[in-house]
Amino acid sequence: MSETTSTPEVLWAQRSSSSDPSKNFVYLTISVPDVPKEGIQLDLKPTGLTFTGTSATLKRKFHVDLEFFAEIDTAESKINHTSKNVEMKLQKKELKDEYWPRLLKENKKLHFLKTDFDKWVDEDEQNEAPEEDFSQFGGMGGMPGMGGGT
Repeated sequence: MSETTSTPEVLWAQRSSSSDPSKNFVYLTISVPDVPKEGIQLDLKPTGLTFTGTSATLKRKFHVDLEFFAEIDTAESKINHTSKNVEMKLQKKELKDEYWPRLLKENKKLHFLKTDFDKWVDEDEQNEAPEEDFSQFGGMGGMPGMGGGT
């Protein structure tokens, strides 16, 4: 059976702050079931990311290229790999109270990109939102092609 390439579902949510960098980020989850850590190639840049992952059992290859609305700080961003997905907390570079109007630079609807309503907080309610637990997010080390961490 030959390998098919598909675009994974990408979920996102965000927070913003003009004064606290730790509250100025984008949550990004790439849903790739059964893709082992060794089967992932992730290239995170200030303006976007390229992801490729292969599932041996499903005989599927996942690939997505995203160009962000604005720049992120790759050194301060965090990545966590689970058996179902790759979760990222991407630190926004510019401190602003306003949310990004969208995740991507280009203003078009993409079938695979969805709002992560489990993590979404409205702009005017973000100060009351509970602090998220990021203990599952390690440093940048251990992710192929990520550099850093050793």
